[in-house]
Order: sequence, then C-alpha cells, then structure tokens
Amino acid sequence: MINFNYETEFSLDSEEQLSNWIIDTISSESHKLEEINYIFCDDKYLHKLNVEFLNHDTLTDIISFDYSVGKIIQGDIFISVERVAENAKDFGVSFEEELHRVIIHGVLHYCGYKDKSEEDAQVMRSKENHYLKQLV
Repeated sequence: MINFNYETEFSLDSEEQLSNWIIDTISSESHKLEEINYIFCDDKYLHKLNVEFLNHDTLTDIISFDYSVGKIIQGDIFISVERVAENAKDFGVSFEEELHRVIIHGVLHYCGYKDKSEEDAQVMRSKENHYLKQLV
C-alpha cells in the first residue's frame, strides 16, 4: 500500500498513477511492497527531522526511514516540496520531473541501491532515469 500525506498546501495530481508506477518499480526490482508512507512537507518540517533523527543541521530534499525486512519494502519517505522546487531550478528541470526523481530515489534506496560513492551514485542515477521513462 502506498499512502500520500501532506503537511503543507501541496498535493499530488495523480496519486493512483504514481502508486502504480512505484509498485511496478518495486516489482521490477524483485521486491514486494508492504507499505510506504510519503509525507510531503516544507523545509522547516524536514530540517527538524534531519536534526532530530540524523543529527544533520542541513536542508535536504528527502529523508527516508527504511523498515524493510529482506525483500519486503516498507518505510516512511519525507519530501520537502520547497527543496524539490529549488533543486528543479538549479538542475534546469521541471518541478514534476524532479519530484518524480526524488519519489523513486527513496524507493530505490529501499531496494538496496546506495549513493554515497561516485560509482554507486552513477548506478542510482541510471536506475532513476530508467524508471522515470516508465512513468506514463
């Protein structure tokens, strides 16, 4: 089950389409969905979580809490729509494209992909691009 929650004025236009895309991605990665809660919020909300839970006093676009067991995916993904909008401008892409990239980025972490090393980041970016093309 995919749940979309809003702690800001923002809301998604196509929850069902995005849910199906996320489920298909998880299945393509040979994992099974239990539950993912997406929480869309602002910078202040996400910064507080970043400080409180990760001891990072910085702004970020996404924080994911992974409760997966083996190949059964479950977790909470917090996304700052303010940060996504800023990053979209910085990267020269639409808000929607950047938002979709961040949405699937969290799922790929749950599927075991990392992005701390340059090599891992390239694999992650390649997977993001692959799945972004699947979103129709």
